[in-house]
Amino acid sequence: MRIAFRGNVANVTGTLLDRLVSFVVPPLCAACREPELSGEAVCPGCRMRLVPLPDPRCARCGAPVVTVSPRCPECRGRALSFTSAWAPFAYEETARRLAVALKSHGATRAAAFMAGEIALRAPPDLLRGTLVPVPAHPARRRRQGLNHAAWLGRALGRAAGLPLADVLERSRSSTPQVGLARRARLVNARDSVKVGRPPPAGRLVLVDDVHTTGATLDACARALTGAGARDVAAVTFARATR
Repeated sequence: MRIAFRGNVANVTGTLLDRLVSFVVPPLCAACREPELSGEAVCPGCRMRLVPLPDPRCARCGAPVVTVSPRCPECRGRALSFTSAWAPFAYEETARRLAVALKSHGATRAAAFMAGEIALRAPPDLLRGTLVPVPAHPARRRRQGLNHAAWLGRALGRAAGLPLADVLERSRSSTPQVGLARRARLVNARDSVKVGRPPPAGRLVLVDDVHTTGATLDACARALTGAGARDVAAVTFARATR
């Protein structure tokens, strides 16, 4: 009884200390960088400012469309290698800040929040199979020491109860997509990704923070299908729209 009592006292003391530290030095919201006394990764104001993507969506690329039809202005005429893509939010100011926090500052608390929102809002049949993170460019890996999509994928795996297979690699000769215009992104991403080890069997779901043109997601899906995968979907936290 004495040992259990001491353990309980230690637990209570640790909890009170954690709360005191959070009150004196509160963590910052990953989006607006203002103190958030609740300890949550994203403050209520920034949560409210996230812009959900409206329905209906293109069943192929996930872009909002006026009517569901095969002539989606975002992806018509493109031979995409993934079967479907989806994101919960538009790539607007708050979503952009969260992506930057994760990609440029290694804010893993942002990854947990983003993954939780994806798992909460995803269509019923989307999150199944094995998650595959989009690989970071080697230059970014050297500079920042992390792959933001892998952090997001691991967090999504925990939230959705799915395994993760980090099997893709970015070609060392490829040029980073950041800063490129739409047409340049589409050309630059071709053959920029390769399979580092055999992917697992069954459905694969690519994971990344942002879907812009879909060029990188398509390059990843092409590499996976070339290695034998038959069903490759894609999920991101945010999606850019035209």
